[in-house]
Amino acid sequence: MKVTSRLESAIQKLYIAFHNGALYPECCKQCAVGNILDRKDFWKHFSEDHGSLKLNYIGTIHQNLGRRYKGYSPEELLKIEHLFLKACGYELPLHFKNKKPDNPTDKDILFEGLSVVIDYLCDLDGVPNVMDFKNLFVTDSSKQNQDKLLIV
Repeated sequence: MKVTSRLESAIQKLYIAFHNGALYPECCKQCAVGNILDRKDFWKHFSEDHGSLKLNYIGTIHQNLGRRYKGYSPEELLKIEHLFLKACGYELPLHFKNKKPDNPTDKDILFEGLSVVIDYLCDLDGVPNVMDFKNLFVTDSSKQNQDKLLIV
């Protein structure tokens, strides 16, 4: 399967952050987008609230100018972060009064967030989800049996 360089780079950065303990959902530099953007937080100025899908004035200007950051538009970056936070169990937008996980750095919670993000990133690039391991267990005979079941 051929993946784009932006997808490969994003997955590599997220993988490294996950395994090095450098993934923290509530920090704009250590969240999914922050890590994709080399631990920079300039992207937080594209919306009024962390986790929001709505571009503000600055975000709209960058979007309309066709700007891309590590290959992703401002809208795509906000969507990545939104999906990550939502899958980690946050009520959005991120606010101290809103619901959040008891332990936001729990590896299981972060893995859920990353799984959703990687699925979205693959979808953006039109490739099958690289984390979908089901096809690894399909053998020629089981595939033929599945085909027979579908015909019946």
